[in-house]
Amino acid sequence: MSMQTGLSFEQAPPFAQPLRFFLTAPLFLLAAAVLIMLAPTALASRWTLPALALTHALTLGFLAMAMLGALLQMLPVVAGAALPASRGVAASTHFLLAAGTVALMAGFLGADARALAAAMLLLGCGFAVFLAATAIGLRRAVASATVTGMRLAAISLGLTLLLGMALASMRAGGWTPAKDEIFVAAHVGFGLLGWILLLVIGVAYQVVPMFQITPPYPPRLMRWLAGAILALLLLHAIAPLLPAATEITLLAESGLAAGVLVFALATLRLQSRRRRKLPDVTLDFWRVGMASLIAGTAVWLLARLWPAWAGSDAYPLLLGVLFVAGFAVSVVCGMLYKIVPFLAWFHLQAQLQARAGSIPTMKDMIAERAKRWQFRLHLGACMLLIAAPFWPKLLAVPAGIGLALSAVLLELNLLSAVRRFSRHGGRFS
Repeated sequence: MSMQTGLSFEQAPPFAQPLRFFLTAPLFLLAAAVLIMLAPTALASRWTLPALALTHALTLGFLAMAMLGALLQMLPVVAGAALPASRGVAASTHFLLAAGTVALMAGFLGADARALAAAMLLLGCGFAVFLAATAIGLRRAVASATVTGMRLAAISLGLTLLLGMALASMRAGGWTPAKDEIFVAAHVGFGLLGWILLLVIGVAYQVVPMFQITPPYPPRLMRWLAGAILALLLLHAIAPLLPAATEITLLAESGLAAGVLVFALATLRLQSRRRRKLPDVTLDFWRVGMASLIAGTAVWLLARLWPAWAGSDAYPLLLGVLFVAGFAVSVVCGMLYKIVPFLAWFHLQAQLQARAGSIPTMKDMIAERAKRWQFRLHLGACMLLIAAPFWPKLLAVPAGIGLALSAVLLELNLLSAVRRFSRHGGRFS
């Protein structure tokens, strides 16, 4: 069964494998929201222990959880390459990632070296299992721009993991290099712009035209963008060790800013040309994400023109909020609202061989009004989070409340699709 040329839905894994990731992700978004409410200093400086716990609750607990689930689903369907032992890989990765993220948050919040060591072991094993299986799957994958994006994102994830392990070892007292800021900058760069952005770019090449009924991305853009971003990230990581480090760093950052801007503008242009002009909340999530990328680029440019702003506590926090909450969380919410209803419909159709009208359509799996309310809550939370670095004592708690309500409604909405799937006789494995 195929919905679009080049897709192999007959190789799709059982619904339970990606679903466990998708249903766990909003719980970590809720945990991040509660942390903001209980520790407003998380939005006062990027170096506070609550800020470090918050960052990893969002990037590991929510984003990585949802993105690994999406990869489990997309690798066999888009790349035609099933993961080896996918049932065991999914179960072990899910447990190790969830437990490791909880241990890491506890280690940061309690300044506990034992919890950090446990987190290193759990996350290291979880990502190692997933990356090994992904490497085997991608080695035999059918070449495409999406597969290239996945490969480069997986490389970035591996680098992020190694750098994160080194940083956790430093914090646990294992060793202290002369220039630990180099490790921090590389870990952040490969994690955000390498792993998250490159995977979103690769997935966007497939899901934006497919689900949003737009023309395809320009072939030239699909050929060079992901590779150029990874090359610039590598240059940025080694720049401090080279002569003319300041100039090389600025060159790499300028190239990365241009790449981010090109992707955001190209996506918005395609969405403006979509063939179906009906209201779509998923489209709104993506537009918020692309607007946040553009705003983040403007914030970075302002910091280059105004050095005093670059040295403030608010600057890195604002940049992080725009990228993580404004861009990544928005896009992942939008993707979940397409992927989960589609999988519920697809597996019902495949299992029951149902006639049209006898099972819910994709659109019926989650009520449009409920999705729209969650979007409004998410947008309100983002606006508060963007302002919170300037007035953390005043706005952190309202931002946390808004994010918590958004996370709860996201979970309930995804569960409503699961209930409809189950009510119509769907089997999860």
